[in-house]
Amino acid sequence: MSSRISPTAHYTGRVWLEHGLSDPAFATTEGARLHRLIAPLNAGSRALGGPTLDGMLLARHRVIDHLLARAIEAGEVSQVIEVAAGLSPRGWRMTRRYPALRYVEADLPGMAARKRRVLAAAEPAGPDHDVVEIDALADEGDHSIGAIAGRLDRGRGTAIITEGLLNYFPGAQAVGMWRRFAAALRRFPSGVYLSELTVAADARGVPLQVFRLALGAFVRGGVYLDFPDELAARRELAVAGFDAVEIHRPTDLADEVGAIERAGARRIKIIEARVAPGAT
Repeated sequence: MSSRISPTAHYTGRVWLEHGLSDPAFATTEGARLHRLIAPLNAGSRALGGPTLDGMLLARHRVIDHLLARAIEAGEVSQVIEVAAGLSPRGWRMTRRYPALRYVEADLPGMAARKRRVLAAAEPAGPDHDVVEIDALADEGDHSIGAIAGRLDRGRGTAIITEGLLNYFPGAQAVGMWRRFAAALRRFPSGVYLSELTVAADARGVPLQVFRLALGAFVRGGVYLDFPDELAARRELAVAGFDAVEIHRPTDLADEVGAIERAGARRIKIIEARVAPGAT
């Protein structure tokens, strides 16, 4: 497992901070520098009526927050595993808002170590918050999603969240992760998976292609759009083992979520997928 921290973790961490979603302890020099670098691209796209990277990031983050809060308040979820949490403040915020919530942030070793330092310097999170190491591509072993889920209370509803992860893996690897997530969730009385989804059909146009190239340069690798459309993603989620799949358009939830940039929000979707409980 790599110990390198992706530049996108720094950038998204800065976006959350700029919009009042996290504590100053989450700030990084790298994030501030990257945010300044991308600002002209955001401004140019906005001036042409197009999406901004910050707008897309905020739309997905706020909608995932909304869906998670809804599941918690409905009594469906009281444990969360956030895979590749990076510098996201969601675990910090949600455990402060819901003190009974068990929240496990899982990431590669370097990022997990950095997150522990950040959380130690921030205002305290809730009492049942933890950071662990994960290998999201592992089928078994101490750092697999199955092993991490196995350490949770089997009697409590559980959510798995990924944000900003799927498009950094080819479609086959993303589906492999979905299969492991569905299997891990099936051991609980209720299991919910939340994630953003960007498909090829939504990524047309010059601004999105420029953003895609910029992100690929940041992560020093590919940014994959292997699902051509929403229907293809639905089929793969079903094959992976999810029994019910709803794919939300952030603009449809704008009244519940609050102000979002519609041009950016129209370019992403949010997965809310469920499994029926069963033996694993």
